[in-house]
Formats: sequence, C-alpha cells, structure tokens
Amino acid sequence: MTLTLSPTDALHGWIILDKQEGLGSTQAVSAVKRAIRIAGLPKVKVGHGGTLDPLASGVLPVALGEATKLAGYALNSDKVYAFTLAFGAETDSLDREGSITAQSDKRPTREEVESVLSCFRGEIHQIPPVYSALKINGKRACDRVRAGETVTVKGRDITIHELTLDDFSPDQATFIAKVSKGTYIRSLARDIAHKLNCYGHVSYLRRLKSGPFTSEQAISLDKLMEMAQAGKLYQMLLPLTAGLDDIPALAVSSDQAKALRQGQKLIGINAESGLNMAMESQIPVALIEVTGQEARVLRGFNF
Repeated sequence: MTLTLSPTDALHGWIILDKQEGLGSTQAVSAVKRAIRIAGLPKVKVGHGGTLDPLASGVLPVALGEATKLAGYALNSDKVYAFTLAFGAETDSLDREGSITAQSDKRPTREEVESVLSCFRGEIHQIPPVYSALKINGKRACDRVRAGETVTVKGRDITIHELTLDDFSPDQATFIAKVSKGTYIRSLARDIAHKLNCYGHVSYLRRLKSGPFTSEQAISLDKLMEMAQAGKLYQMLLPLTAGLDDIPALAVSSDQAKALRQGQKLIGINAESGLNMAMESQIPVALIEVTGQEARVLRGFNF
C-alpha cells in the first residue's frame, strides 16, 4: 500500500511534524504550505489531523491533497502523550500559562500517586477545560471566557487505555498516557491532583503518537524547510494509506474501481466487515465500509 512519487507529482499523503512549543496547529499548517511553495510543487489542500495546543510539542500529522479526506479518521484515533503534573498550584487554563486559581502546600508521595492511577484507567467521565476550542452555541469556549463570560462545559465519557508514572520528584510527576479521542490531558492532570487532595497543573506536554504516526516519523519545521529548499520535500511524504495502517486493503478490478469512483455500491463483495481501503493495483480508490457482501463508499479518491 505505497505510492511512488517524483518531484513533479502533486502531493497526496502525510507529512508528520514534530511541532515545537509555542506554535499553534494552524501556524504549523501554514508553514507546510510555505514549504510547498518554496519547493516549487503544485498547490494542494493542506490540513492537520489533530490539534495540539501551543504549549504542547510533538506529533502533528499534516494531510496533503487527497489525504485531507482522511483527516477526520486521524482526529478520531487514539493518542499517546507524555505530560508533567506540577504540584502546588492550579490555574484557570490548567497549564503553566494560566493564572493561579488555587494553591496548596501538600505534596503527594510516589506511593500515593501510584495508588490513585487505577481510578483513571478505562472509561471515565471528564470535564474539559473552559480554555478549550469546544464550541458552545457556535462560539469557542475559550473565546467566551476571554470575553468575560461565565462558561460551563459539559462533561464527556472518554477512555484512558494506559496510564503509567514515568518519573517522580517531590514537586512533580511525569506520566505516559494512551487515550481515546476527545481526551483533555489538562483535565486528566487536574483530576489526578484533586484525587490526591492537592492542586496541580500541566507544565510539560508532548504527543508521542497520533493514530499510526509516531515521533520517530516526525520532522522539525527547520528540517522541513531545509528539504523544501533542496527540492526534496516529496521525500518527507508518507503515502495516503499510511494513515490507515490498521485498515485492510481490498483489491478491486478496474470495473469495480470505476463503479466506486462514481459512488456506486458494490454487491457480492467477499471482504472483512467494517472499513476497507479499496485498491486498484497500488492506487487508492476509496475508503469503503463493508456490511455483509455489500460495500459503500465513505471517501473516494481522485487519482
């Protein structure tokens, strides 16, 4: 499931950025667009597969061309984070950039921290931060707070697949967490501190993995620009199908591919139920959903 690219091809695939602290996700997308212009490559649609706060660093999948049709699936994937909970003060934003709202001299022991982690594994109910991009009546919660409004954010059920203590000192603890979509690490940190009868905030946050994409695949913006200036930006591109490594490929005939490209259903398909990537030779045709022996198109690709 790979695509062979040359410098003259349009870009359809993924660039995995190692986003630096202080940079917003939208700014990172703009930087990728700039790199494409510098490389002299054809203009394509660009979008990211999962927002990272400016405070956070790490894996930010950026979809190009036809891969942008799969960005929603990247958003829905599990993520892995490393984060540090600094004890002593809670802030309004639940991270180091906010204003202090509560303080305590209490510092938990390593044993106390480890003893509460089981309370946060599995499906839990979580209240997102008021400083978030969640929409309330069409307007972001953080914008309403900054405008002086009192904001109440509804809780949600999320899943913490894994949560381990990675490092500990009297004033802070660092964790590794594998979480479902919709999880706010800042809220998780707040709730861990409250369970320990103290206060805390996130002082460090790094995304190690987003769906199938890992930090080993990620490149810095400096490296991206270096490759763009050298005319080698296409070498940084992962294939469109890299975002769907856990989805089986289904070989289709040219007639079946034509039908799928026209949005038609396929009847009599012998394939695993659920999501499949229909492929004509090595060319992605469509992301399809198979039910029984019937396949319908979820996302079609223009190759």
